[in-house]
Amino acid sequence: MSFESFHLHPELASALKTLAFAVPTPIQRQAIPKALEGRDVLGLAQTGTGKTAAFALPILQRLLPGARRRVRALVLAPTRELAEQIRQAFGQMGQRTSLRAAAVYGGVGMAPQIQALRGGAEVIVACPGRLLDHVDRGHVDFSSLEVLVIDEADQMFDMGFLPSIRRILKLLPARRQTLLFSATMPDDIRHLAQECLSQPAVVQVDHTRPLTTVSHALYPVNEHLKTALVLELLRPAHMESVLIFTRTKHRAKRLGLKLKAAGFKAASLQGNLSQNQRQAALGGFRDGRFSILVATDIAARGIDVSQITHVINLDIPNTPEAYTHRIGRTGRAASTGDAFTLVTHADAAMVAAIERRLGRKIERRRLAGFNYDQPAPQPAAQSLRHRGTGPAHPPRNARRTRAWK
Repeated sequence: MSFESFHLHPELASALKTLAFAVPTPIQRQAIPKALEGRDVLGLAQTGTGKTAAFALPILQRLLPGARRRVRALVLAPTRELAEQIRQAFGQMGQRTSLRAAAVYGGVGMAPQIQALRGGAEVIVACPGRLLDHVDRGHVDFSSLEVLVIDEADQMFDMGFLPSIRRILKLLPARRQTLLFSATMPDDIRHLAQECLSQPAVVQVDHTRPLTTVSHALYPVNEHLKTALVLELLRPAHMESVLIFTRTKHRAKRLGLKLKAAGFKAASLQGNLSQNQRQAALGGFRDGRFSILVATDIAARGIDVSQITHVINLDIPNTPEAYTHRIGRTGRAASTGDAFTLVTHADAAMVAAIERRLGRKIERRRLAGFNYDQPAPQPAAQSLRHRGTGPAHPPRNARRTRAWK
């Protein structure tokens, strides 16, 4: 199957050729025909499967005839990065048309967004919080809305956006087409789908199975040695584009600074950055100026970089589904990738859950030449208290942070 089989408008078909879109991905093959028919769609697919084009192309096809300078399609996304990425995708696929897309999210000025909402763009890609800020100020007119997309619905739930989404739904015309995409289907998202979709076509592409093009490995290590081990893992020159996940934004920032100090081309992506700083970090990673990007799960949700060679989990994720999302950043399309996870004894239960999801045991590795017996640094106050009286007692949580094998 080729994109020609969708019988898209010549202006869209021409843009796809320019973008070298040749063969649709599985989610595109299933979702685009249903969306072109005007049906509601429930799409289940993991990150990196081509979901954006699966809804952007049918929207552009639908909006080509009809009014301009009215908000006719709304796409809800969980993060600023993802909203900007989707806006850019609409711009690329609609480059031959006069249709315009604008992104609405926090961290930047409201004036350009007000202009877009009041008639400057036909497609609005928005984060729920900032969109509701505009609603409260009377900047939004949804009377001409024809299509709603809720992208990454499970992440919306994880970030607490479900009440905001339900409030937005009440503002939209009842007669509309709705497309909902999610990598997983917890009960809350299932209920949301029942509320906002009408007899949807369900399209599903291995939405909970990790990519088979990814090689997995665990590195058991004591908690205090994680950063040192990551530095050693990054030494090989073949690690061309590496995404490192941490549990907190403070940990992401600290690791990013340590990597820079060690001479790596690295940046961090976390919530304390301004929007310009976030865009600079992501843009630099995408164009190769940074070979390493350290990020939290939430900050990394909008990352769409096709040539990531390695994903490293400094901290194991909280759920097997989150593990699937993380490693889905590498091994895309025909490429292969590696996923390394640093684990301690406290991670045993989550490792078992992830292995059940994979259907096999993950290889345990030890890095040759690395000193796994380095002692944990002694807290300053404790060091002073025990100076001259022999070794200090080990920290209270020492048992929980030793390496798990």
